[in-house]
This record gives sequence, structure tokens and C-alpha cells, in this order.
Amino acid sequence: MAHLEDLKSGAFVKLPGSGQPVTVISVRWYGSEVLELHYKDLDGCIGQVLLYRSEEPRIEIVQGGRRWEFDGIGGLFRLVSEAQRIRLAYLFDPLLAVHSSLLEPLPHQMTARGRAKIAKKPQSKMETMEVGREADKGEGMMSRMCGQREG
Repeated sequence: MAHLEDLKSGAFVKLPGSGQPVTVISVRWYGSEVLELHYKDLDGCIGQVLLYRSEEPRIEIVQGGRRWEFDGIGGLFRLVSEAQRIRLAYLFDPLLAVHSSLLEPLPHQMTARGRAKIAKKPQSKMETMEVGREADKGEGMMSRMCGQREG
């Protein structure tokens, strides 16, 4: 049981006829027997009710407060969320190490990196042979460009 005088702005109360607790927004007295209460429920809907002194036994002040609280340290939250993003980045970008470094890879290095990744996980014997042939062609091409003979 709570007294009407206990209903102040910010209090968390259960009103008569209401199934869920509400947060008191403002209180306005009409004499000493009637109170106009503006409240906000857990869904965010705003309402108002007139409370009489005879309804005091059915009013309950609830301990606990809000369902969600956002009073944590913002900088710490940002640090943790960024660490999680970096930890899971490889799932979305297989070339993460290349893209996040200060080095600028040449186009043939990017494709070689992609082929090396495929070569690590061959799905069939035929695919393994194809990767090997493509790698041989690339080395031959580079040696011709550099003026060396293929052996």
C-alpha cells in the first residue's frame, strides 16, 4: 500500500486496474483528496488517471525500475563492439589482411592470394589439378615478362 503523497515524478508504480507497472511522469493535486497522474507504461504509451484517496490501498510502489537501462559507459561499449566486429570480419572479407594493411598489392598478387586460398581447400581432384595448371601458367608468364627462359 502506498499513499498518494508517495507518487512523485520518476516513481515506478502499479495502479488500480492496470496490469503492468507504469512510470510516473507528473503529478497534479486537486485539493487534498484527488490526484491527477500522468504516466508512461512499459510499451511507451502515455496516459493519465485521476486517483482518489479511497484507492490508496490498491496502489503499489514497485521496486526495480526500468526494464532496460542505458546508463553504461559508452566508450567501453564502442570498444567492445569494434573488437567483435574485427574478430568476425574475416567471415565477410577473405582478403581482410590485405585490405586492412598499408601495403598496396599488385593485381597478380591478389589473384595469387585467391588461388592459394582455393588450393588449401580443394573440393575435387579435378579442381586441384586445374589450380596447379593455372599456377604453372602464371609463373611461366612472369618469367617471360622478366626476360628469363622457362625451363
